[in-house]
Amino acid sequence: MKKGLINAVLVGADRIAANGDTANKIGTSGAAILAKHYGVAFYVLAPYSTIDFECKTGEDIVIEERNGEEIKNMFFERPSALPQTKCFNPAFDVTDNELITAIITDRGIIYPPFRENLRRMILND
Repeated sequence: MKKGLINAVLVGADRIAANGDTANKIGTSGAAILAKHYGVAFYVLAPYSTIDFECKTGEDIVIEERNGEEIKNMFFERPSALPQTKCFNPAFDVTDNELITAIITDRGIIYPPFRENLRRMILND
């Protein structure tokens, strides 16, 4: 991104709130922040069914927390931290809608302002 070699970032979403905040795998929010910093478009691709109109914002999305032992032991030949090390291991992070250029669904492309434009999509059902 820094070298200008990336034109756009495309990510998925496990859930999209009514205001356009999105939950996806850990690291997605960081990628969105970097894209914004470097002026790179950031698109979320997800089926329309991913939009949860009952979930008002990303604050309402329940994030699964996995066992911290997974970080210390699961992927390594030897433990990567001492046994007493506390670990926070969320499965997802939430990307704020201000970082998203557009949400691309099987029913069309939604641009900001997301709350209003997602609502319009409901009315067109």
